[in-house]
Amino acid sequence: MSTAIPPAFKGSTEPVAYTEPDYTAAEKRHRIFAIMAASSGNLVEWFDFYVYAFSALYFAPSFFPKADPTAQLLNTAGVFAAGFLMRPIGGWLFGRVADRYGRKNSMVISVTMMCAGSLAIACLPTYAQIGAWAPFLLLVARLFQGLSVGGEYGTTATYMSEIALKGQRGFFSSFQYVTLIGGQLLAVLVVVILEQLLSEAELKAWGWRIPFAIGAITAVIALLLRRTLKETQSAEARGNRDAGSLAGLFRNHKAAFFTVLGYTAGGSLIFYTFTTYMQKYLVNTVHLPIKTTSYIMTCALFVYMCMQPLFGMLSDRIGRRNNMLLFGALGALATVPILTGLQHVTSPVMAFVLIILALAIVSFYTSISGIVKAEMFPPEVRALGVGLAYAVANAIFGGSAEYVALGLKSLGHESAFYWYVTTMMVIAFFVSLRLPRTASYLHHDH
Repeated sequence: MSTAIPPAFKGSTEPVAYTEPDYTAAEKRHRIFAIMAASSGNLVEWFDFYVYAFSALYFAPSFFPKADPTAQLLNTAGVFAAGFLMRPIGGWLFGRVADRYGRKNSMVISVTMMCAGSLAIACLPTYAQIGAWAPFLLLVARLFQGLSVGGEYGTTATYMSEIALKGQRGFFSSFQYVTLIGGQLLAVLVVVILEQLLSEAELKAWGWRIPFAIGAITAVIALLLRRTLKETQSAEARGNRDAGSLAGLFRNHKAAFFTVLGYTAGGSLIFYTFTTYMQKYLVNTVHLPIKTTSYIMTCALFVYMCMQPLFGMLSDRIGRRNNMLLFGALGALATVPILTGLQHVTSPVMAFVLIILALAIVSFYTSISGIVKAEMFPPEVRALGVGLAYAVANAIFGGSAEYVALGLKSLGHESAFYWYVTTMMVIAFFVSLRLPRTASYLHHDH
C-alpha cells in the first residue's frame, strides 16, 4: 500500500496508467451489494434527519408551548447545536473511529445512533406530561441525530469509494447523493401521505410520531444490512500510528485537507442555495404560491436525484478533475443569470427549467462529492480527512446559506448573495486546479 503524494501535489501533470483488475462475477455481485447496503443506511440516516424538519409543524406545540420561554430557548439551542455544532464533531469522531477501528464499525455505530434518536423522539412524552424535560429530551435525541449524520457522510463516502468497481468509481459513488436526496424526498412523501390519511388534529395529537417510528424501523433494517459488509480498510492501515489522528492529518496532508475544504465550501453553499433555500426564494422573491413551489421543488429534487449516476459516469470518462473544473466554471458563470432570471419568471414551468439547469451544474460536484475527496487521502486518515473537511465547510457555508441570503434581502441587497455564491464558485474553480489529473491514493489501495 503506497502513501505517495498524488501528482498534483508534487507538481506533476503527467497522467499515470493503471491496470484495472478483472473482477469475477461473484466479486462484482459482492461489491454491488455492498454499495446498496451502505447506500441504504445513508438513505435512512437522511430520511430520519429530514423528517424532523418536515413534521416539526405538527409536533412543535407538544414540546414548545409559547407560554414557556425556557422551552422556546431550548428549541432554538437544539436546532443550532444539532445543525452546526454536532456535524463537525460527528465528522471528527466517526472519521477517527472509521480510520482506527474500520469503516464497517463506524457505519454500524452511526446508523444505530440515528435509530436510537428516531425511536426516542417517536416515544417521547410531551410538555404537558413531563414539563420542561420534554424539550430537553427532544434536544438530546436531536443532538444524537446531528452527531450521527455528521459522521455518516465521511465514512460512507470513504467506504463506497473503496468498495466501488475500479473504472466505475464515479458511477457507484454517485449513489451517496442519490440516497441523500432520496431520503429527503421520502421524508416529504411520508408526511404528505399522512396529511391525506389523518386530520390536522390527529397529526398534532399523535400522527407526528409515525414518521419517526418508520425511521427507527428502517434504521434497524439498514443496521442488519451494514453488519454483513466486508471491511475495506487493511489491518496495516488501522495499525498505523497516524490512523484517525488529527496530528497525522495536518502534519502530512494539510494541503489535501485545505483543498477539499476549499471546493466543499462552494459546493455546500450552492447545493443549499438551489435545494433548501430555493423553496423560500420562490415564495418570497419570485412570489409563486406555496403549493406550486412545493410541487416545483419536489419534481426538481427527483430529477436532480436521477442525474447523479449520469454525472458520476461522466467523471469516469473525463476525469474527476475535469468534472470539478466544469462545476466551478459553470457555477461562476451561471449563478447570477439563473437567480436573476428566476426573479422575473411568472411560469412555474420556466422556474422549474432554470432550477434544473442550476442543479445540473451542481451535479458535476455532488455526483462525485465523496470520491473526489476520498482520492485525496491515504487509507489511515481518509475517513477523517473527508468527514472533517466536509462537516466544517458544510456547517460554515452550507448551513448559513439561508441566513446570509435572507439577511441580505432584509437589508435590500438581495443580489449581493448571488455574487457571494459566484465568488465561492470562482474559489472552487481555482482550488480544483490543484486536483490530481489521474493518479490518486485509491489507485494504490489493495
